[in-house]
Amino acid sequence: MNVRAFATRFTFSIVGTLALSGVIASPVLAQEGHDHGGTVQNALVKVVREVTGKYKDVAAAEAAGYALAFGCVTGPDTGAMGLHYVNMPLVMDGEIDARRPEIVLYEPAGNGKVNLVGADYLVLADAWDKTHQTSPELMGQKFQ
Repeated sequence: MNVRAFATRFTFSIVGTLALSGVIASPVLAQEGHDHGGTVQNALVKVVREVTGKYKDVAAAEAAGYALAFGCVTGPDTGAMGLHYVNMPLVMDGEIDARRPEIVLYEPAGNGKVNLVGADYLVLADAWDKTHQTSPELMGQKFQ
């Protein structure tokens, strides 16, 4: 697969997962036991925060196989979508696992530092379809 084709598929796949990207930065407003229809979403937020906490230091993400794939969408260092650190073996494995996000997102904080702001889950349709009969789903959240 050439780089342009991958970038196009990657971009379209990201659209379906952006709803998850703010789970770390956004506080969960519902208290335990006080549900407004968001039990599954709150459980997903809890898992994502738990598994990405170790990546607050970008060096830990890099040591775990994540690499900067591209800078912010509106510029090389700052912008609307943050710095995407992608774990390509996870992207290519054709699986979705809440405990193993394919992408962790950072925003520049100045002085060469970054803040962890989210996680994305990405699966390429071709890889998924080889072993699954239904659309991807993560803890009740359907991928489009």
